[in-house]
Amino acid sequence: MAYARKHGLRYTVNAGDPHLRDAIAKHYAYPHMDQAANVCVTTGSQEATYAVIKTMLDPANDELLVVEPAFPSYAKMAALEGVHARSVAMREEDGFAFDAERIVSAITPATRMIVICSPCNPTARVMHRDQVQVLSDALLRRGNDPVWVLHDEIYREQTFVDDAGYFAQHYPYTIVTNSVSKSNALTGLRLGWAIVPRDIAPSLVKVHAWLTSCADTFAQQVALHVFATGSINEHAQWYANRQRHVSRALADSGLRHIVPEGSFYACVRLPERADSLKTAHALAEEHDVIAIPGIAFGRSFESWLRLSWVGDSDQLREGLARIASYSVDARLHAT
Repeated sequence: MAYARKHGLRYTVNAGDPHLRDAIAKHYAYPHMDQAANVCVTTGSQEATYAVIKTMLDPANDELLVVEPAFPSYAKMAALEGVHARSVAMREEDGFAFDAERIVSAITPATRMIVICSPCNPTARVMHRDQVQVLSDALLRRGNDPVWVLHDEIYREQTFVDDAGYFAQHYPYTIVTNSVSKSNALTGLRLGWAIVPRDIAPSLVKVHAWLTSCADTFAQQVALHVFATGSINEHAQWYANRQRHVSRALADSGLRHIVPEGSFYACVRLPERADSLKTAHALAEEHDVIAIPGIAFGRSFESWLRLSWVGDSDQLREGLARIASYSVDARLHAT
């Protein structure tokens, strides 16, 4: 508020406040992307992602490869631009772990960009360093025909493993998106960014400028305070402590599940051939349990549910117990 009283809330330059852009770049310090000129500040990470797709992909020639299960926005954004999107599904039998070789095998001559959310929404899996290296090396072998990687790092600050991989540390054709929405529970602030190689930054800024002119000036000052005070990680320990409790609760539930490696989601398996959408409705209407149906994240995630675990611990355990009870009843009715 002191800033607003002194300076008002005028537009910033299109790319965002230079001090904020510099703080973001220096904090993540990705090779060759550690300067203010590498950062475009956006209205949340959603706008950053859309601006990247709009800037980088030609609807007449290019396709977007989405690593699934995935949040549905990537394919929808591509569709808005007339860009063809395909998906490559990680295997259920591997717990939906990221498989670099499987991703490589799905690349076609038209593939111009691969989008990977790690830590992942919905699975809470993290792409480990060795898999990032394998995929990066395979892409580099393509020579002068680069495939871009759009690494959605929205849950970067909720990572619970020590060997998480970051494409921007290994692969020069990487674009990173993130925001303060998840790291600092500031979802309504709508302040995000894209970190990009310097040669494409001017084009991205032009697209961003026509989409929103510039991000909210007040929000940019809040974000600058977050980075200046080191508060970007202020919730990280709370999430890490909570993840250990959640993992125990999942094990105690008896439900088949994925141990969360990142984000604040937990995923549980329903009985075979269960309709996740119908199940989610039944759980909400009959058992007061809110869960997101797996089908929302791609066909490969059907018969799964995604849960959020940021609420009360006892409520989480009770919710898991109700899902387990529902699943037992569903099996009995199926026999």
